Amino acid sequence: MPIGRPREFDTETALVAAMRLFWRKGYDGTTLSDLTEALGITRPSLYAAFGNKEALFVKALDRYDRETARFTEPALKAPTARALAEHLIYGACAFHCEADNPPGCLMVHGALIGGDANASVRKETNLRRAFLTERIAERLARARAEGDLPEDADTDALAGYLVTILRGIAVEAASGGQPDDLRRIAEVAMTAWPSDR
Repeated sequence: MPIGRPREFDTETALVAAMRLFWRKGYDGTTLSDLTEALGITRPSLYAAFGNKEALFVKALDRYDRETARFTEPALKAPTARALAEHLIYGACAFHCEADNPPGCLMVHGALIGGDANASVRKETNLRRAFLTERIAERLARARAEGDLPEDADTDALAGYLVTILRGIAVEAASGGQPDDLRRIAEVAMTAWPSDR
């Protein structure tokens, strides 16, 4: 006979609910009471399934990474550097305009603000942003080596530029920016992209 009672909730559904709550309210703004209410579970059930609030936030970030991978992964496989940039920038516009998504970016406002007690949460989001930047820089370095970017192209700076544009689009979306507004920003951002050769 199995020990303990089976869980009375679907952990994936609960994780999506937690992700969306952190996405809307940020890490600091989300209380344990908010989480138990949104997930429809008790605190002991939350701890048993996910650990503490920080552990649940990390799992929510993992789930968010899977959401954004819908546009970041195809972008990283794009055939040219310009196509990579376009896939990322226009993909971010589309993602942040999806009606079901909370406004803004979980990575941007999920943990940027907070006291010293939440330094480990900020470190986690910073590491994830840095990882994306590194992956983009590596792809751009390959594009430069293949002659798809000018020989003097600063691929680290270009990767930083792209990630900054992605974050800016998210902030504009969180501030009420409409799809047409975001697309105009994307169009201007692409005019600064270096010529392919």
